[in-house]
Amino acid sequence: MLKSLFSGVSGLQSHQIAMDVESNNIANVNTVGFKYSRANFSDLLAQTKAIATAPQGQLGGKNPVQVGLGSTVNSMTRIFSQGSIQNSDKNTDVAIQGDGFFIISPDGGNTYKYTRAGDFKFDAGGNFVDNNGFLAQGWLRDPVTGKVDSTTPIENINIAPGLTTPASPTQEIVLKANLNSGALVESFSPAYSVGSTPPPNNGVVSSAPSAVDENGNAVPSGDLGVMFNEVGEAFSLQPGQGVWASFLDTQTTATNGVTASTGTVQELDITLQLDDGTTKQIISTGGGANDSAAVNANRYVSAINAQTAVTGVSASYDATANRIVLTNSNSNAAASHNIRITTVGATDNSGLTIADSRTTAYRYQYDPTGSLKTPGLDKTFTTMADLREAMELQARNVGDGDGDGTSDENNISVIINDQGKLEISNPGGSQDGDYNINLNITALTTDSGGAPVIENTRFTRNMEALNSVIPIGGTGKAFSQSFNAATHSSSIDIFDSLGSKHTIRMEFRKVSVNTATGSTWNMKVSVPSPATIDTIAPTNEKTGSVRFNNDGSLATYNPPNISFSGNNGSAPNQQVNLSFGTANKFDGMTSFDSRSSTSGISQDGFTGGDLVGIRIDQSGTLVGSFSNGRSFGLAQIAMAKFTNNEGLSTDGGNVYTQTANSGDPIIGTAATAGRGFIQSSALEASNVDLSRALTQLIIIQRGFQANGKTITTSDQLLQTLIGLKQ
Repeated sequence: MLKSLFSGVSGLQSHQIAMDVESNNIANVNTVGFKYSRANFSDLLAQTKAIATAPQGQLGGKNPVQVGLGSTVNSMTRIFSQGSIQNSDKNTDVAIQGDGFFIISPDGGNTYKYTRAGDFKFDAGGNFVDNNGFLAQGWLRDPVTGKVDSTTPIENINIAPGLTTPASPTQEIVLKANLNSGALVESFSPAYSVGSTPPPNNGVVSSAPSAVDENGNAVPSGDLGVMFNEVGEAFSLQPGQGVWASFLDTQTTATNGVTASTGTVQELDITLQLDDGTTKQIISTGGGANDSAAVNANRYVSAINAQTAVTGVSASYDATANRIVLTNSNSNAAASHNIRITTVGATDNSGLTIADSRTTAYRYQYDPTGSLKTPGLDKTFTTMADLREAMELQARNVGDGDGDGTSDENNISVIINDQGKLEISNPGGSQDGDYNINLNITALTTDSGGAPVIENTRFTRNMEALNSVIPIGGTGKAFSQSFNAATHSSSIDIFDSLGSKHTIRMEFRKVSVNTATGSTWNMKVSVPSPATIDTIAPTNEKTGSVRFNNDGSLATYNPPNISFSGNNGSAPNQQVNLSFGTANKFDGMTSFDSRSSTSGISQDGFTGGDLVGIRIDQSGTLVGSFSNGRSFGLAQIAMAKFTNNEGLSTDGGNVYTQTANSGDPIIGTAATAGRGFIQSSALEASNVDLSRALTQLIIIQRGFQANGKTITTSDQLLQTLIGLKQ
């Protein structure tokens, strides 16, 4: 009887403990980060009445006869299931989604405790603390590197009140941009050159803008093959394409007078060579045996002029001198240029000399490999500067009035003006070389060997605008249409060591194309004075180049960095790296057939600023926002993970402590190595489920009542037993 009484008592005691546990769960239904517990029942040792026996012979085995002695609570299990996340309006509230604990210290970092409650705040000293005043542990920003190093030992998180950040000079500029490689561009600017260098007796100064590279050498105007007209259409000059140009009509006068017919018909028989190398024979007919010199001359003139559309040569008769004058204005693109007499007939040469040639028109042909600018010969050019120089040399080579064999004695000037146009002037004032310019530019359709050349109509149209007459000493000038280079520019503000802001501008200009390797763009980096980036004047500019592969990827660029000096009291020779991308990749600057544009430009410098706010990201980094618009990671919250969370011991105040069965803490950052990530402006609610807890109360109550019944029933049995003696 007594055993049943004590079994009932043990049941009451066990259920009372379970009641205490469940009551604690319900009491903490609104405790931040609380994890509910569960009481685990087990039976007590049983009293053995008979042991079990094995089967023997024909007799089967018997089970043991045991009487249980009651129940007990042998363990408590804390359930670390995820609590719901509740958003809050406090930016220092943090919740853990997943496994892990915040690390806090009650004694400034000597010992550690652990919690899931992320209701943190900053105290008056800038310490990051919980509601107990315990200091949160983590990593602080290294003032030297400016980084938060999570591989170092953890320490108290402290952000000093009134924190300021000093100015940081710019160390890198990152540019991502596309430079248009197509035949139609929207961004372009006039070609430029260093202009002409007039002879000493010439007071004319070229108006062309001066441009030199970092070594003081003249900057070329760029490859004409990659230039564009005034509406952004590419010339796309191919080798051999170009124009005819002459500054004077080609003219020759017969050395002897025309012979009259004296009983024998006098005829003209001459052969002219054409531009393509073929010849044209001109024969006069219909003469009489007694025609005068004038009559014969007029027949000859008519015969020559009948072929002008092919030969380009026209004839006139100077009755006073009784001579034939041959002229080629070089203005007919369909006809030949110059005068080339290869043969004359025996009947009457009319004073024309065999193999007599007069040349004032020359071919100006594009050659991307080099230029030939010798006066009196067909010329080649690569750049705008080559073409300008070749034309000026030829213009000055025409006049030699005193017959001393010395050319270049006139003051004709060919420059490239600030509109990217060839500009020709004839100021006069020379000793003997002046002449009235009659400039004729025509299309080029054959080369010097007579081989056909495909006309470049856009280039011809640009050059034909020069066609004009410019008298000696006149104020009139001849202008071509504008020649333009594809350009693009980007700018950004950089900072010196004092936090002062300076605008740096990067300008790009297309200068050449190589079908095998790709394109090249000139680059000019400039800053406003008094700042400098070079030691050679102009010191506020530095030139270089960017080259692209034929797939549009970046090949190389130079310079890779600049040495910046603000000259305002800031530290001099500030090294700023220019990061335009990786060679042979498309992660920076590119050159595709699409509009030139800057897709991204950034720099890493900033001026000083005051801390104006703090936010916490998913990695637990406390990011400070400063009045200068910059944001930095000031600290990072550390998290600990245990092998056995249930082995932790509660210490009150939502705090756990390490035990022998929890394992050592594995400390690291959020969202790594199985640790959960951190959500800011949120708290983790208690994981107590009220419906489960209230249901459990009913179960515990009924269990307690049932154990009470065993005691009252045993008591009645004892009463009956005592009554037997009566």
